[in-house]
Amino acid sequence: MVSRQFISFILTGAIAALVNVVSRVGFSKLMHFELAVLMAYAVGMLTAYVLARKFVFLQSRTSVRSSFAAFALVNLFAVLQTWLVSVGLRNWLLPILGILALRDLIAHGIGVAVPVLSSYFGHKYISFRQRP
Repeated sequence: MVSRQFISFILTGAIAALVNVVSRVGFSKLMHFELAVLMAYAVGMLTAYVLARKFVFLQSRTSVRSSFAAFALVNLFAVLQTWLVSVGLRNWLLPILGILALRDLIAHGIGVAVPVLSSYFGHKYISFRQRP
């Protein structure tokens, strides 16, 4: 059975992912796709942290400073996954498949979704771990 905490993580993560993708569209008007993905990830990560702290990991007694540092560390792994998948799909797989319409949006959307499980467990056991 899926826990209430995991469902809350998915819902708040979906909001943060939407912020991420929408901000990437804006950043893409100012810079190359590859850099826009990284900048948007930072915006989405800040959104995700605030939402996770307030609505998901309610039992955490970790300080804001500690939990944010750990959150950023967990997200280094996640941003690597997001960037590799987004850029790989956009520049390699989608063109091979003949998908050119909305290529950036499709690639980035899938890239943002990929690290959901690793992020959940990383944040549960590292960023917002419950102290005895």
